[in-house]
Amino acid sequence: MKKTLRDTPAMRWLVLVLVSSLMFATYWFYDFMGGIKGLMNTELGITSEEFGRIIASTTIANVFGMIIIGGIILDKWGIRIAGLVFGGLAFIGAGITALALSGFFGSDKSDMLIWAMGGRLIFGSGLEVVCVVVTRTVVKWFKGYELALALAVNMGFGRLGTALGISLSPDLAGSTVSPAVSFAAVLIGLSLIMFLIYLIFDIKLDKQNKANLLSSGQQADDEEFHFSDLLKLVTNKSFIFIALLCVAFYSAVFPFIQYAPDLLVNKFGFTRDLPDAGNFVLMGSATLGIVFIYLTLFAFGLGFSMIPSKMKSAQGKYISLLVIFILFGVFVFGLRDVFTVWLDNGAKTTSLIPMGTILFTPIFGSYVDRKGKAASLMILGSFLLIFAHLSLSVFNNVFLGYLGLVSLGVAFSLVPAAMWPSVARIVAESRLGTAYATMFTVQNWGLMAFFWGIGAFLDFTNRSNLDKILANEMPYDYTWPILVLAIVGVISIFLALQLKKADKEQGYGLELPSVKN
Repeated sequence: MKKTLRDTPAMRWLVLVLVSSLMFATYWFYDFMGGIKGLMNTELGITSEEFGRIIASTTIANVFGMIIIGGIILDKWGIRIAGLVFGGLAFIGAGITALALSGFFGSDKSDMLIWAMGGRLIFGSGLEVVCVVVTRTVVKWFKGYELALALAVNMGFGRLGTALGISLSPDLAGSTVSPAVSFAAVLIGLSLIMFLIYLIFDIKLDKQNKANLLSSGQQADDEEFHFSDLLKLVTNKSFIFIALLCVAFYSAVFPFIQYAPDLLVNKFGFTRDLPDAGNFVLMGSATLGIVFIYLTLFAFGLGFSMIPSKMKSAQGKYISLLVIFILFGVFVFGLRDVFTVWLDNGAKTTSLIPMGTILFTPIFGSYVDRKGKAASLMILGSFLLIFAHLSLSVFNNVFLGYLGLVSLGVAFSLVPAAMWPSVARIVAESRLGTAYATMFTVQNWGLMAFFWGIGAFLDFTNRSNLDKILANEMPYDYTWPILVLAIVGVISIFLALQLKKADKEQGYGLELPSVKN
């Protein structure tokens, strides 16, 4: 068998960067509104319930099976067509949302809401299938190599998009919402160009794989989709539990991130706007300075997990870790004044949650590759989720709140780093598109309920003071909505335990290493 493009490490990682740009851009658009929720309240008069309605619209088409349709299209027609079609949908939906919130379809709030919800609906129709396409692409190029690490790095690009979106959206917006939304939409267009570049390599790899099959006298597997495949999938115990865990876990994380900047402002008195002391100016631009900081944190996150693993001796691993740690310490110390101000700002502090996942997810992904224990890590991550939400709901101590945010960041790293590679063990590669699509579909059921539900419950529990809150005369009380998320964490633990039990019975080896020695 001749070597193919994916057998070259540099080519694998180049492909990862190209396709992960779609993850970066779509996650930016998915989460950036959390950074400007307060501005949407004051400038546009949008309540928390209406804000939740806009965000929840992202999930509507997916709740009714759009992702499964996309997954079937992916399995039938391949990565290239699915990526272009659904990436294009995400871009169109983002553009409509940007036009709506700029007043293009009318300045009346009801017009803005209808068009913004419609734009987010179209964006969501493409978004989740794009995630499936990118994940399926990573498996295609990395299966048998550093799969868990590659999936973790790919996820890191998405988290970087979330972090920068939340952090920079207040700066991009200034005193009006429109610039931040327009910028987020343009990013998706640029990422589609990166995907077009990737297609050149994908076509060549398929030709090489076909040539290898012909030279060895083998035939390609039947890629035709059959509905019996979906039936087998949804009756598999291990797949059922991992899909339900996906719903519970992400329902307790993604909606929280949308509301977290506002929670920190209202509950702990964090600043809504970043003071000048929190700006790091690079080449005369504070925005470039912020981007530089996040990209450097991203580089350190990748360095901690990837560089030591390439060292052949134990001594080399320890020395490389020590060098990276010292450089990281110097970087943080040099910007200590900036980070001190950031840790008192709602949007910047929230953005450090996904940044923490960039540091930890590749580390945990590398651990799953080498040591296994995927099901056990999902259980641990669920415990940390409960602690995080209890710290941010029941208690009013700011230091305990910081600890809760750190715990949430670690949980947000542990569970995905273990979950997504595990699916590739449970499901045949040719049906991964349908499997991931099914998981994203049921995940959207939970997200739709909690995106809207937290906002509606927040307005309900504060109903006697809502007029004063919207007039910025008093804060929201977030206690009960966040406490509900802690209960969802308990459900996550139960499902993770059931998954571990089912794996023992079915023998998929979720507790075993994924890299062959």
